[in-house]
Order: sequence, then C-alpha cells, then structure tokens
Amino acid sequence: MKSDLLRFNEISRRSFVERMAQAAFGLSLLPYLPGENLFAAEAVAANPAVARGPGFGKAKAVIMLQLSGGLSQIDSFDPKTGASKGPGSAVSTKAGFQVSSFLPETAKVADKITVIRSMTAKVGVHEPARYLMRTGFEKRGTIVHPTLGAWAQNYLGPSHPTLPSSVCVNRPSNHGNGFFPATMSPLPILDPGEGLPHAVSSTDASIMEQRLALLSDMDRKFTGSVKDSSVAAYNDFYESTLRLMKGKDLECFDLKKEPESLREKYGANRFGQGCLLARRLVEGGVRYVEVESGGWDMHKDIEGGMEDRGLEFDTAFAALVSDLESRGLLESTMVVVATEFGRKPQFDGSGRGHHPGVFSCVLAGGGAKRGYVHGASDEAGGHVASDPVSVGDLHATVAYACGMPIEQGVMSPSGRPFTVGNKGKPATAVFA
Repeated sequence: MKSDLLRFNEISRRSFVERMAQAAFGLSLLPYLPGENLFAAEAVAANPAVARGPGFGKAKAVIMLQLSGGLSQIDSFDPKTGASKGPGSAVSTKAGFQVSSFLPETAKVADKITVIRSMTAKVGVHEPARYLMRTGFEKRGTIVHPTLGAWAQNYLGPSHPTLPSSVCVNRPSNHGNGFFPATMSPLPILDPGEGLPHAVSSTDASIMEQRLALLSDMDRKFTGSVKDSSVAAYNDFYESTLRLMKGKDLECFDLKKEPESLREKYGANRFGQGCLLARRLVEGGVRYVEVESGGWDMHKDIEGGMEDRGLEFDTAFAALVSDLESRGLLESTMVVVATEFGRKPQFDGSGRGHHPGVFSCVLAGGGAKRGYVHGASDEAGGHVASDPVSVGDLHATVAYACGMPIEQGVMSPSGRPFTVGNKGKPATAVFA
C-alpha cells in the first residue's frame, strides 16, 4: 500500500483525499490542502499586518478579470480612426480619454480607472499566451509557475483564518500554485450561481465530528508510517473544512444573499455573477480572485462578438467598480482587466487576427491613478509608441500594489530562483 501510494504524484494524492472526504462526509471539500492555512488564525492574530507587505501595499485584495481569446484593443480601450477603425466608434469620457462605443457603461466609470495602452508580448498562440498572462512566465520545460495568488500567499501569508487565499471562478483551478505547495492552489468555482456545491451537509455537525474522530483513529497508524505531507495533512484538511462549515464564512459564496436588483445590475450571466461573487469574496477576506470570460477570439464578426461578450463585460466591470467604490473597498482592492494578447489593426470588415505586439489592460483601485492612460500605441494601433509594459511588468505592478517583495527570489524545488513576473519591473507611474 505504501509503495503504491508513493508512486502517485501530488495532485493524484490530493484528489484521493478529496474523494475520501466526499465519501466520509457527503460534501465537496475545498480543493486546497490546509497546510499553512491551518495556522492562518494564529498568523493573523499574531501579526495583523500579515496581509500587507513592504512595498506600495495599498491593495489588500486583487480581482483579476481574464478575457480569454484576445480582446481587441482598438474595439475596446484604444479606439482608432482610418483603416484600423472597426465597427464601433470612439466615445469620450469625463476622464478625458476615449473608449469604444461598445463600452458605454465603462465610459461612465472611466474616471476611476487606469488604462494601459502599451502592453506588449511575443506570444500570439492561445494556450501559451494564456499561461503567460496568468503566471508572468513563458511556458518552458517541465516547470509550472505560480499565479499571483500563490505568490501573494507565499510572501504575505494566508489572508483569512478559514477562507482560502485564492479562488478562481468559471474555470478549473489548473493548480495555480505552480511550484509552491498545494496549500496555495486556488479554490475553483465552476458556476458562481452554485457557489460551493454540497458544501452544506444535511448531516448533523455532531455526527460529522464523530465520523472525524473515528476516521482519525482508524488512520493514525497509516499516516504515521507514510511520511508524505499531502497524505499526513488530510485530517487537518477535514478539521479546517469543518471549521469553515460551522462558521458564517461560507455565506461569502452564496449569491442569494445579494438583492436581486444588484444581481441584475451585474448581468444575468456567469461572468457578471462571477464578478459579484468576487466582490463578496474579497469583502469576506479572500485575497485573490480570478474571474474568467471566454469567447474573445473574434476572427469573424467582431461587431456581433462585442455586442455579446463586450456587453457582458461592460455591464459587469462597471458594476464591479461602482459597487466596490460605494462600499469603500476600491482603494484596497485592485481590479485588473487582462487578456491573452490584442488583435491586428487590419480590419477585414468582419474580424481581426491575433496580435501580441500591442494591446490594452486596465487597472482600477488598489492605489492606481484614476482617469489615467499609461503608454500609447501608434496611430494604427499595431505597435507600442511609448512606455512599453510587458506581461511580467504587469505582474510586478500588481504585486507591488499588494506590497509583495518583488525583488526577493524564491528557489523552486528544481533548484532554480524565480521572482514575481520573471524579473519584471513595476510601472510605478500608474500609482497615485
């Protein structure tokens, strides 16, 4: 048994633990092993500033909106005229810059955001570009790099005594801890409307505790003989989850607690509801939430695509920024609009091809300037004209906003040193 178990990789062992938990308790447990999270309460109590680091440090939480497929910069945050102009037109904002007419609600909150029009990369293929944007590293060899949520947990500690430090919405987690321990993997929420499926068991809490005691007694000898951190942690995993279930923190995942009018304001779709869930989570103490929106690969019918996906994004993004502002959370929460790459300036009357040479991303809150444009593309929207920002630089910028020690390297299990954003430099000009 021991030799068979040791042949499993870490993810397989973790999956085994999750399935045991569901069988034992009749519920789906959090897909992160508690490890460091076990000591979160003690860490937070001993150091109230655990969620803030030595850098700029105004952002206590990050909401990363990933627009998968490649947002067209020209048809969103960097409208152009002439041959590059697409089906939309430019709309002026009270912040003094223009956005596409496909983003009328975003135009209303333009005075609260920073637009980076000089993003640039070399990767123009979906999966590698998506990996680059999520990690700040190009995919090479067998090493798997962490997302910003895992970097933050490594440097700043857990963000809450019972809630996970990272959550990803509308996609599987793909184990975003990278080379960090599995304890730093994000909790996946595949449907924001469902929250945590089966998280609330009909089983009486006292019966669950009896089951836990029985299970602990049965496996004490086994866990003592198999010296593996993932296997040894599963009793603590159950206990950590039980504490979460018995408290009120699970309510953070329940969108039914929100007024119907507010849910409608975000949009009746998974991206909009995911943004609302992200606000609830950071309000509750989760540090990093990623919300994915797919369908941005608009080779054809960019007008129809922007009227569909663009409308969903426009509605949800504006609602999120306004909601955070009204609750006094915008200055301590950085919202990031990210995408794999941009689209070509050549418009064929229908769509645009992939173009990593220049594209746009957006920051809101977390100390970022309001109503500000950083960098510029050229007249056609095909190249960076000033102040280039790489994907690594963007990651370093967000990490700097969170107070992470971005120049402090971390040694991977393979013996290689890494830093946030692969030695990227923060664009400090975006901060007020």
